[in-house]
Amino acid sequence: MDARYTTAIARAVQLGANVIDTAANYRFQRSERSIGKALQQLSGQGFSRDELVICTKGGYLPFDGAPPRDVRRYVEETFVKPGIAGFEDIVGGSHCMTPAYLQNQLDQSLRNMQLDCVDVYYIHNPESQLGAVSEKEFYARLQTAFAALEQARADGRLKFYGVATWNGFRVPLDANGYHSLHRIFAIAREVGGQSHGFRFIQLPFNLAMPEALTLANQALDGQQVSTLEAAGSLGVTVMCSASIFQGRVARGLSKDLSEALGGLPNDAQTAIQFVRSAPGVSTALVGMSTLEHVEQNLDLAKVDPLEPEKFMQLFSEE
Repeated sequence: MDARYTTAIARAVQLGANVIDTAANYRFQRSERSIGKALQQLSGQGFSRDELVICTKGGYLPFDGAPPRDVRRYVEETFVKPGIAGFEDIVGGSHCMTPAYLQNQLDQSLRNMQLDCVDVYYIHNPESQLGAVSEKEFYARLQTAFAALEQARADGRLKFYGVATWNGFRVPLDANGYHSLHRIFAIAREVGGQSHGFRFIQLPFNLAMPEALTLANQALDGQQVSTLEAAGSLGVTVMCSASIFQGRVARGLSKDLSEALGGLPNDAQTAIQFVRSAPGVSTALVGMSTLEHVEQNLDLAKVDPLEPEKFMQLFSEE
C-alpha cells in the first residue's frame, strides 16, 4: 500500500502536479513518509524541490504507523511524559494546538518527508477546539499558535502557514465552530506584522458543498461576503479539499452539467473542473492512490478552467 502511494505521488508530479498536500495524522504518518520516498525518487529524476509546493498539517494527535492498543498510554508516553503536551491541552482526546505541540509536530513532519522546510503548514481543523473552549479562549490559543509558527518561519522551517478546516469557513456566522477570516487575519498581522505568514486556508468545496462561494458569512469592509471573496480581498490563497467528496460527486452527474463543464470524459474530471473553475480557488485537491486515477485526473491539466463569467452563469442555473 505505501509503495503504491509513493508511485502515485511521483507519477502525479511527472505529469505536472506541483502541489502535494498531506497531514501528520493521515494514514498514521505513513502518508508523509510515502511523500518523502517519492521526493527522493523525483530528486533522482532531476526534479527540483523549488518546483513543488508541499503542504502538511498539525493538530490531531497522530499514531505511528498503526493505531496503538492502548491509546491513552500511547498519548501519555509520546506527548505527556516528554512535556510536549499535557492532557489539559488536548481537546476531545485528539486535538492540540499549543506552541510546543505544533513545534514538535512540524519537526516530525519534516523528518517524515526528509525536508528542511515545508511551503505551507496548516493548523488542522482548529474548529475542533470550539466544542470545548470559549470563543475568546479559542482566538487566544490561535494567537499563541501563530506566534510559534512565525518563529518556525523565522527559523526557516516553514514558508507560510494557515488553517485547514472542515466546517469553520462554511457554516453561518452564528454557528458553533464558525471562523471569522478577517479576525484570524488580524491576529496574524498582530503577531507577525504586515509581512506575516498567514497566507493560506483550506476548506472543502465541491458540487455538493458550495458554501465557500454561496454563503455570505464573512465580514469585509462593512459587508457580508463569501469566504472566497473575503480571502481574495485579504490576499489569502484558497486551496480546496474534497474536490470529488470522497467520490460521491464523481459519478451520476447530469448530462447537462457535464456538457456545461466542457463535456469531459468522466464525472471525476467534471467534478474537479467545477472546483478549479470557481473564482478565487487556486487549487483543487484530490486524493489519488492509483496510477489509473492519477493519469485520468491529470489529463485535466490540458484543459483550461471555465471563464469566471461562464462559471457563474452555470452556478446560477444550478
